[in-house]
Amino acid sequence: MKKNKKNFLVTGGTGFIGSNICELLINKNHNVKILDNNFRGNIKKIKKIKKKIKFIKGDIRNRKLLNKSLRNTDAVIHLAYINGTKYFYTKPILVIDIAIKGIINVIEACIKNKVKELYLASSSEVYQTPNKIPTDESEPLKIPDIFNPRYSYGGGKILTELMGINYGRKYFKKLIIFRPHNVYGADMGKEHVIPEFINRFRSLKGKNFKIQGSGNEVRSFIYIEDFLQAFNLILEKGKHLNIYNIGTSEKTKIKDLAHKLSKILKKKINIKKISLAKGGTKIRVPNINKIKKLGFKPGFNLDKGLKKILAGK
Repeated sequence: MKKNKKNFLVTGGTGFIGSNICELLINKNHNVKILDNNFRGNIKKIKKIKKKIKFIKGDIRNRKLLNKSLRNTDAVIHLAYINGTKYFYTKPILVIDIAIKGIINVIEACIKNKVKELYLASSSEVYQTPNKIPTDESEPLKIPDIFNPRYSYGGGKILTELMGINYGRKYFKKLIIFRPHNVYGADMGKEHVIPEFINRFRSLKGKNFKIQGSGNEVRSFIYIEDFLQAFNLILEKGKHLNIYNIGTSEKTKIKDLAHKLSKILKKKINIKKISLAKGGTKIRVPNINKIKKLGFKPGFNLDKGLKKILAGK
């Protein structure tokens, strides 16, 4: 057995990011268990490593199952959540329920089983409309409108962070929060802007292409391979009770994303603007100096990443 081999449990491990993290861990010779109910994930996403992991089908809200799953575990990566912007508006109770019960159950099960490492997935949504661009990890977290169901997601992530930091001081040797910013790649589902645009392009009849807002809304996108490089640095070099943005500093207007895809797919379009969803953010770009200090060097710009996923990679 290699010196640093660990036993990991990954909640939400059959999702897009989770399945890629599990493959990373297996390639680093760790033992991996996955707890997932496959609400949005799919066991097929871990087909490359299926024989090397232990899959436990279940809901993060099942306290008894979670406690049993954490036996003989060294570290937990907590990803289980309800992602996809449409669900923030249509299923806010489910989003909040999984957020709150999930983090409580994970922390309590870790304490009971004496798990000393916990990595918590947060989100750029905790910043909402940030005061600083690019936005660093010290940005105040906020819920601008308690009545907007969209903030069920960001609010749940804020609570996850709050509990993580405070319980982390007493019960963990390594408690780290990471905030991904628009991770994309092959087989990432349909609820995010890049796969949604690609699917609409492939079924497009005529030239009219609808986008929400003015088209000048800005995001930064990070390709999955770059995300994994950054996440690996957090595993190896990340500091206890620290928060890390994971993203790139490349700014992309949503209308430019549409034009990039139209060029690659060789489809001429006329952009038609529709109303931005209530609570939609006009600009979100992370400051990544902190993760860069750990050695992070992005290898993909958006053009390169888009061409790779459109090639099925």
